[in-house]
Formats: sequence, C-alpha cells, structure tokens
Amino acid sequence: MHREPYVIIGNSVAAMGAVEGIRSVDADRPITIISNESHHTYSRPLISYLLGRKVGDDDMLYRPPDFYDKNNIRAWLGVEVIGVDPRAGTLETADGRTIGFENLLIATGGKPIVPPDVEGAEAPGVFAFTTWDDARRIQEYIEERQVESAVVVGGGLIGLKSMEGLVQLGIRTTIVELADRILGATFDDTASAMARRRLEQSGVTVLCGNTVTSVEGTEEGLKGVVLRDESRIECSLVIFAIGVRPSVDVVRGTDIEVDRGILVDERMRTSADGIYAAGDVAQADLLLGDGKLPIPVFPNAARQGRIAGVNMAGGEARWRGGIAMNAVEVLGLPTVSVGLTSPGDDQCEILSELNEEEEQYRKIVLRDDRVVGAIFIGDIDRAGIITGLVRERIDVSEFKDLLLTKEFGLLSLPREYRKHIVSGRGIVV
Repeated sequence: MHREPYVIIGNSVAAMGAVEGIRSVDADRPITIISNESHHTYSRPLISYLLGRKVGDDDMLYRPPDFYDKNNIRAWLGVEVIGVDPRAGTLETADGRTIGFENLLIATGGKPIVPPDVEGAEAPGVFAFTTWDDARRIQEYIEERQVESAVVVGGGLIGLKSMEGLVQLGIRTTIVELADRILGATFDDTASAMARRRLEQSGVTVLCGNTVTSVEGTEEGLKGVVLRDESRIECSLVIFAIGVRPSVDVVRGTDIEVDRGILVDERMRTSADGIYAAGDVAQADLLLGDGKLPIPVFPNAARQGRIAGVNMAGGEARWRGGIAMNAVEVLGLPTVSVGLTSPGDDQCEILSELNEEEEQYRKIVLRDDRVVGAIFIGDIDRAGIITGLVRERIDVSEFKDLLLTKEFGLLSLPREYRKHIVSGRGIVV
C-alpha cells in the first residue's frame, strides 16, 4: 500500500503549526490534510466577530488562500476520518477510503459539551458555538426567526464570546452560569466581578449559581428555558457554551493511550509509533505543576503543532509544558490572564493593584520569587513581558518591587534574558 509521508487530521491552528514545523525540516515531501470542515483554514477566535458582523468571510482565513499550494499540501476538506489503525499505519474515512501514512498527526481539537440531561436540548434553535458553521447557522436562524432574545448557558470564555456576537446584533442576552461567578477558571473574584459589571452595564443579564434544565420549544421555534430553581426565561435562541472536551473518537478502540485527551510525550508523540497529537485533543505536560492536562488555548496549540511537525520530519523539538493563558475583550474591556490566578496554597505571594473608577486591575502571583500567574484588566500594558517571565521561569527577586510600577519594562529584566527575547540590527539590550 502507498503511504503518505505526512498526514494531518484537522485543519486549524495546531495543523498549521505542524505544516510549518515540517517545512522547516523537509521542504519537499507532500503533506495531506483531512478535515471534516469544508473551509480553508480559519481563525476560530474570530467566529464571535463573524456572528456579530464585525468581520466578513474574507477576514476569517488563518493563512493565505494559496497556503496549501505553496506548501505542497493536498487538502481533503469536508471529509471525516472515522478511525485510525496504528498497527497497520492506516486510517479510514467516512466515504470509504483507506489511507496509509508514514507519520500521522491527530489535531482533531475539541467538541462542545452539551449536558445529556437537558430536556429539549435537540430542539431547533439550540446551538453550540465553536466553528465557522456554528456562527453561520446561528446567523441564519436569527434572520429567519427574527430573534430578539437569547440565553447563553456557560459563563466561561466561549460563553462570553458567543454573548458578544449576540449583543453586537442587538439581541437581548442572558448568561446562565452554574458556578458562583463568570470566568471562574481564569479569573479571581475581583476580576470576575469587574467583568460582570461591564456585562450588566451593557444590558446583559448574568445569573450565577444556576443552570438550564429544560428547553421549551415547538416547530415554530423556541419559547424559553427552565432553570434549576424552576424559574423561566423567555427566549428564542439558546447557545450551550459550557466548554469543550478533547475529540478522541478516531482512536477509540486502539492501543493509543487516552485519558482526558490523547496522552503525548515532550515530542508530542503518542504511545503508537509514527503517530503524534497536538492542540486541544492532546494531553501534554504542564509547565506549572506535575502531570499532564489538555489546555485548550490558541498559543499552546500553535506551539504543540510546530513541535510535532518538526519531529515528524526527523528534526528535534521538545515541549516544555503548557500554561493556561487568555486574552479577550469583555464588551470592550481588555483582559489578559495567564497561569495560576487563584492559587490555593500559602506558598504564593500576591502583588495587586485595583482602580475601580478606571476599571483597571493588575495582579501578579509569585512562588519562590518566580511569576506563576497574572491578571490584567483594563490596563494590559506589559502583560506580554509578564507572560514571558512565567514561561521562562525567571527569578524576579532583583526587580520584584517594580513589577506593578510604571517604571517596569524590558530594561528591568536581566541582561541575558533581554538578549534572549530581543535581538536585531541596531537594538541595544
């Protein structure tokens, strides 16, 4: 059987990172990309702006239209992979094809979580929100049914991004969050409260400590939802945005080791020879703490994809560990969070500064004189520098007192570290 040199299942950020990693080592041998989505590679973080009509289709592309041709990629779009046989070195597609491979990357991402016990969750007008097609289907439904009100189930990042798109369309929106605050996975109490105030000032209703138990609808459309406390909200549209789980279906029943996601080593290799995983589907080493976890964020996926690609092509690259990081605007309020933002131990030192009138909050978490987490609300200057300190595990003891001051900047950093991050003709570090 003919075997393709490189096969990638998936077409998003991890897949593109892998292509560029492969091409940094092997400039010639063909790459095959197989994706169940029919679109050219696109930037998923933009789907909320697409929904809200702030960007158009042409703005969605993650790489130029000629990217596949320039990189000798055969792209099979709109084709679903239904299984992988690690021992035979083959995969099967839903349309009956068997494809052999020398090296395979599984970059299937995550799939949205919809609670199985919500009555009526399959009704027309109930959507997930993770893909370009989701955004388009929601737009079409809004136009057809003249939707004026919606409920978003989930107050995390996906929930807030979907809410933003709806608000931009002038739709009255309610967020229902099971936890006691929104953005609880990435923010502390102070930051969550600031984000909630911004939403409520913009007309968004936020209900915490509650969840949807049933969706009421008829063939004519949705009528509303019933919450756990038996209250009812009238609405014409529901978006479940609770989160995603790694999409591991293609390896079920195989010898490839799976926990929450597909387990990988520092080279992004799975337990099967010649098979790699990267992005939201991969469960890789953590930078802060022990063990492995899937961390479904854009920068980690890009790095993992590139590392996998380099190693697939015979090069050498290693994963140093992932950290949670997010940069998102909450209805115009810029926010950045990275690492451990609400540590549960006494070994951490907290530096913080709050200006409620200016809607500004900065917090830095230190352990053993190294930054392990940070939150920036409103004023996000220097967030990139702080993120670098987290990644590189830099000892900040000599300039710790400057971290929250206006004087802190690149020149505050150790000289050798400045040389590492800043270089170029005419630059003095």
